[in-house]
Amino acid sequence: MTTALIKNLGRHVGETVTVQGWLYNFRSSGKISFLIVRDGTGLVQGVLVKKEVGDELFALAATLTQESSLKVTGVVREEPRAVGGYELTLTGLEIVSIAEEYPITHKEHGVEFLAERRHLWLRTPKQTAVIRIRSEIEQAFRDFFYQRDFVLADAPVITPAACEGTTTLFEIDYHGDKAFLSQSGQLYNEATAAALGRVYCFGPTFRAEKSKTRRHLMEFWMIEAEMAYFDIDDNMRLQEEMVHYVIQRVLERCRQELKTLERDVAKLEAIKLPFPRISYTDAVELLKKAGEDFSWGDDFGAPHETVIGNNFDAPVFVHRYPTAIKAFYMKPDPNDPNVVLGADLLAPEGYGEIIGGGQRIDDLTLLEQRLAEHKLPSEAFEWYLDLRRYGSVPHSGFGLGIERTVAWLCGLDHIRETIPFPRMLHKLYP
Repeated sequence: MTTALIKNLGRHVGETVTVQGWLYNFRSSGKISFLIVRDGTGLVQGVLVKKEVGDELFALAATLTQESSLKVTGVVREEPRAVGGYELTLTGLEIVSIAEEYPITHKEHGVEFLAERRHLWLRTPKQTAVIRIRSEIEQAFRDFFYQRDFVLADAPVITPAACEGTTTLFEIDYHGDKAFLSQSGQLYNEATAAALGRVYCFGPTFRAEKSKTRRHLMEFWMIEAEMAYFDIDDNMRLQEEMVHYVIQRVLERCRQELKTLERDVAKLEAIKLPFPRISYTDAVELLKKAGEDFSWGDDFGAPHETVIGNNFDAPVFVHRYPTAIKAFYMKPDPNDPNVVLGADLLAPEGYGEIIGGGQRIDDLTLLEQRLAEHKLPSEAFEWYLDLRRYGSVPHSGFGLGIERTVAWLCGLDHIRETIPFPRMLHKLYP
């Protein structure tokens, strides 16, 4: 007997197959029962006709409860009205486990109720669609870099020093020494880029931000790339090619999932290369014209990013931010030391920043000066300074937040649904 995945039933029309999964829903007319079965790849309706399978098997099906695990056997047939376009005419049923009364029924539940039961909420069609799209996005990033001769060089999660500022660090005890959960793999990427040319890392990062918004997580995943001999313009070109590549991949391979999420794909289909670019100064003017109370030198908050992004139908680069509000490693613009050669990529539709990046300082003396200005201990960064002592070159890089990208491409209202088990302010369970 062939065991088939629901997503592949189209390959088995007219054949008898077994599907292994869980009962999503059940209804019966007395003579015909309809079993909606899920297996993680999709949903399929199994039709059980009493006069064809006999009283015993028909009665067995009636004992099933929502989320009971089971194996169903039947003939695959095309049915345009059915979910996925196929249906099973059932001939056999094996119960693996009868589930207790399931807490998440087929009705509306509040977000807090569902969040406390995230381990079960994941089983619903919209949540599985999001996680499948996330998986495709992650694989697309890997393929993009592999095709362009990047090397995956993993960065450590436990670090001895800050990368993005000392106020958002999760501190841990490392056998008596003070250590921190990584805010970013960037500094280590710079070291591996000096060895391998073009590198990226992909892993969890941690920010102890006291933020409780729809865009913030305490633990999130980042794709971070670093490229030797890349300037800011090379960097932005790579980023837009990468994001466009991922959009096309999701549109090509995740149509059903996007439909489940009721995502307006026309907005994604309309995005073309190159992406628009504006300076920070021009962005400030956009905010002022929109009536925002904003001064040059301030950092953008989520509402400001939304206003800026709403001026464009595609992601927009905002470049050359004030030096004072950017990290110590950002290279000042040679033509204007008041701004740095950095750029953020803001997604449209109110999703804000998804990428932050820029050109790094490659001069030893200037980097030492910036460390002092930021009151960072130079001894913790001696290894990082070595990268400027031994064969320093112009180089650039960026970091992309997976969860914000997933939220945008899926059209989600909140970032908590973009990762299987979100870690938010005061939210650690389950």
